[in-house]
Amino acid sequence: MKKSLLIWTMLLVAVSSSAQQGLEMDLWPSGPKTSNGDPNDLAKVTVFLPSKSVATGRAVVICPGGGYQHLSFEKEGTSWAPFFNAQGVAVIVLKYRMPHGVWQVPLEDAEEAMRLVRRMSATWDINPRQVGIMGFSAGGHLASTVATHSKGDAAADFQILFYPVITMEQGTTHKGSRENLLGKKPKRKLLNQFCNEQHVTASTPRAFIVLANDDKAVPPLNSVLYYEELCQSKVPATMHIYPTGGHGFGSLQSFTYHYEMMLELKAWLNSF
Repeated sequence: MKKSLLIWTMLLVAVSSSAQQGLEMDLWPSGPKTSNGDPNDLAKVTVFLPSKSVATGRAVVICPGGGYQHLSFEKEGTSWAPFFNAQGVAVIVLKYRMPHGVWQVPLEDAEEAMRLVRRMSATWDINPRQVGIMGFSAGGHLASTVATHSKGDAAADFQILFYPVITMEQGTTHKGSRENLLGKKPKRKLLNQFCNEQHVTASTPRAFIVLANDDKAVPPLNSVLYYEELCQSKVPATMHIYPTGGHGFGSLQSFTYHYEMMLELKAWLNSF
């Protein structure tokens, strides 16, 4: 009974917040550091702030998925704002640029988004030591790259990964994501740099990982490899593998385990 009431409360919050409009900002007002060759592909962020009465000071930068080719901007981005805002968490949805083989581009955008949140922390009532990164599929690869590679004001304090691409190893990675990011014939050194399971250390931030066992697009082994390395490094990590759901369910309520997943994520956010 209590669980049902909680689920209905969450639904009402989502419905009442569905009309919320975010603040859109250019990420690079003076132009990006590295070009991807497409002047019309501009990096932006859309900011959704919780009401001051519930704000916790925590924020999350969201990286939608799309194989490093396009962005699933709603179900893996803006549609998450009501849920997180209800938990008092500010949401910053990142429209990162597509790499077209220029691998520096998405990471530069993600790191600048993290820095932007910390630069704006006083204005947005955010604790600069509570800024996390979240990503879906290829966006999960980008988020885990930030979690394992980035330093200083670009670093993440926690990470949330949905059916993420983690490795770049042939046969386990998502082929399209690998080729779009690194090109068709990347050198071994570059491959290793973006096999994020190889870069987990004791300082990697705590993680919440979600996926479906029947994912045919991104093999579940990606998440398992990452989770194993997190455990080996004694990084707090939670992983939920649901029996069905395939790939790309994001915030869709048609996902069979949607409500259980949201409750688990809410509980995890409240655990630290």
